[in-house]
Amino acid sequence: MSNDNSQRPHVEVGIGALTFEQVIDVARHNATVSLSEESLKEIAKSADRVRDLANHEKPVYGVSTGFGALASKHVPLDQRKELQRSLIRSHAAGSGPEVEREVVRALMLLRLSTMATGRTGVRPEVAEAYAAMLSAGVTPVVHEFGSLGCSGDLAPLAHCALAIIGEGKVRDASGELRDTADAMAEAGLKPVELAEKEGLALINGTDGMLGMLVMAITDLDRLVRLADVSAAMSIEGLVGTDRVFAADLHELRPHPGQIASAQNFRTVLADSDIINHHKGELSSYVQDAYSLRCAPQVAGAVRDTVDHARTVAQRELASAIDNPAVTKDGRVESNGNFHGAPVAYVLDFLAIAVADAASISERRTDRFLDVARNRGLNAFLANDPGVDSGHMIAQYTQAALVSELKRLAVPASVDSIPSSAMQEDHVSMGWSAARKLRKAIDGLTRVLAIEILTAARGIDLRGPQKPAPATGALIAKLRETVEGPGSDRFLSPEIEETVRLVANGELLDAVEAKVGRLA
Repeated sequence: MSNDNSQRPHVEVGIGALTFEQVIDVARHNATVSLSEESLKEIAKSADRVRDLANHEKPVYGVSTGFGALASKHVPLDQRKELQRSLIRSHAAGSGPEVEREVVRALMLLRLSTMATGRTGVRPEVAEAYAAMLSAGVTPVVHEFGSLGCSGDLAPLAHCALAIIGEGKVRDASGELRDTADAMAEAGLKPVELAEKEGLALINGTDGMLGMLVMAITDLDRLVRLADVSAAMSIEGLVGTDRVFAADLHELRPHPGQIASAQNFRTVLADSDIINHHKGELSSYVQDAYSLRCAPQVAGAVRDTVDHARTVAQRELASAIDNPAVTKDGRVESNGNFHGAPVAYVLDFLAIAVADAASISERRTDRFLDVARNRGLNAFLANDPGVDSGHMIAQYTQAALVSELKRLAVPASVDSIPSSAMQEDHVSMGWSAARKLRKAIDGLTRVLAIEILTAARGIDLRGPQKPAPATGALIAKLRETVEGPGSDRFLSPEIEETVRLVANGELLDAVEAKVGRLA
């Protein structure tokens, strides 16, 4: 990571909702962060209100009481700073592998965004400490397990709060594992001593699951367009018909995603010499198999699911989630806004859509390898079938991935294990839903890469007929680093290189440079 701030994007956090682009800039592009003057004023106002209540005789949850099942215990004034510190230490109880840096940065930014609304009661210096740590590139170590997705992503957020008070472990800007106190001192950061309610305010939020949802939607916006391209390549390589993608046919069933996907098929397959050349020869084929013919219906449903998830994410980005919350009229009220159900449901819904997108992709790949269905190509697209196995085992790899994606599609949000002595007796498991969705998106990336690798080989074998300009541009980009048809080679590196080109967007960019941005 570069420490030259002039080369990094910058995000100012205000009282309004963050955009997807701002979240991605901070999470993935190391943006520096600051707070708007308006937000600092709102933060100070609610902090003053909490300080007033701290000295009141009437107990206020999180200000002068314990937490969860211990909410009935009144805490004396001289023990309240210790109360907040103890809360963070005890709740930083995560276990398992480290969570990715981008997830932790997104989580911290989104917690800061809630602080910026002035609804949490923290002091400005607490919020500024989060902004400074993000800007310095110091990243708290957060572990895979610990969140039930209710009362917020408690353990992950607590590990971040632990770093703010100068304890625990962090990764510095170069990625080295360090004691927090040493890394902060080197970066010029000072630990914060938490006051009433502040520890609680730092851990009550859906920020981890929301950050992962925003990144998943961002990744899927690219992958759904490429899924249309990969399907179009399979249709072309299998000399299918493009007539089923006519606009008027899809207007008969006006799902927005389906209509957009069909438009992409028409764009990508336009002027395909392969399809045009074989139209008469294969006129006996009345209609293609479902994995070809119904591709826009499935891809369109995935798109519509992503758009539904986007709506939920945008609402959540506009939310101020804390318990208790400081209202605009100065009340400090307990609430249940930390429950992750709205986010958890769409995370699970996306995992289902991702699994099905991969499933139909694998079916198209399998058709290329079967001489009974591939319309004149060699078995397994092998150079010399029998001596060579071609892409036989690439499809095994795809099948293994799809099987795993089906397991990952089992919803996490239908589970609930009571906690905190039955005070927290229903939880969302939204963090778990987000973690498995990240694995699912990686799996879809790999499945699409194998379809593209296979379809490109099939299209090359259709020569001398030429592919459409769009698919030809993708194949040309692929052939810069991955060889075309020939005798069997060590296949794994070619798969991994194609995965890289899918993940970084280079293959989609090659298509869109030729035909414009797809729908």
